[in-house]
Amino acid sequence: MRSTASASAPASRVAQPAPTRQRHFVFLLLNKFTFLSFAAAIEPLRIANRMSGQTLYRWTLVSENGQDATCSNGTTVKVDAGLAEFGRDDVVIVCGGIDVRAASTPAVLNWLRKVSRRGSVIGGLCTAAHTMAAAGLLENRRATIHWENRDGFLEEFSDTDLTKSVFVIDGNRLTAAGGTASIDLVLTIIADDHGKDLANAVADQLIYTAIRTDRDIQRLSIPTRIGVRHPRLSRVIERMEQSIEEPVSPADLAEEVGMSTRQLERLFRRYLNRSPKRYYMELRLARARNLLMQTDLSVINVALACGFASPSHFSKCYRAQYGTTPYRERGTHGLEDEQGAEPSFDEGEPPDDLG
Repeated sequence: MRSTASASAPASRVAQPAPTRQRHFVFLLLNKFTFLSFAAAIEPLRIANRMSGQTLYRWTLVSENGQDATCSNGTTVKVDAGLAEFGRDDVVIVCGGIDVRAASTPAVLNWLRKVSRRGSVIGGLCTAAHTMAAAGLLENRRATIHWENRDGFLEEFSDTDLTKSVFVIDGNRLTAAGGTASIDLVLTIIADDHGKDLANAVADQLIYTAIRTDRDIQRLSIPTRIGVRHPRLSRVIERMEQSIEEPVSPADLAEEVGMSTRQLERLFRRYLNRSPKRYYMELRLARARNLLMQTDLSVINVALACGFASPSHFSKCYRAQYGTTPYRERGTHGLEDEQGAEPSFDEGEPPDDLG
């Protein structure tokens, strides 16, 4: 795949005034970048050229060493250059994906800092907000990142105002959460540059019928995610998700929504086939797994961040859920590995650690 900015004649065009200038985008493809978020950003630019009959946008693809970039699905993308000098008015878009910490090398971070000192617009797609933050580009800025990487980001970069939006534009810093969120970000840029008519025409070509704004959030609503529309159940789950580090007891959760503990138990059993304690434990362990995989936090600190007062109990719960200990998940070993594993959960109940 070689970059191009063709302006071939479309079947129908949107009348546009002569642009004051072309905009040049520089896409930095990190190792194992997510192809979907990259394609969702570059295709609207191509279509904008086609629909306007003008070359409104140009782009260059770069990688750290100028060699072909490999995305997370194994596809290889040819690039035009390495980390070369570009113009001050160029828009640099970092495309992240899997294992973004390893891909955020010193060479990449130093190059981004150099670009930043020129005052250029810099954006990050999918997990690339991590790269931008590691380079110091998101201090006291609003930003977003793919929801799966949110926990690790918050632990490492507390000076960034991380939102749950599909994309964020904060001055000359742009971030998009990944997937199709790149479309929404780029359509907003096109609308700002050349008007909503052209942006809508591009969306129409993409068969993209609902353009989202920076006020839209990434994840499906809780009722949609769990497949159940029950207001009080949704409120309890939302409270659980907000209180991972300091878990709330089932009795207090029930009281907050005007139910008895027994009624809450029946509600979870009926709709989710598990107890409130087990569901809560699964949320906490999922958060812990994300932190183990995405951060350098010690196992003890991960345990504390997920509401476990005892590292050994954390290890036992983790082993029961995932079949391995937190240390082995990291590829290291600790005292926990020398302790016998507890049997699997009985009747759907995890070891209880809600205090």
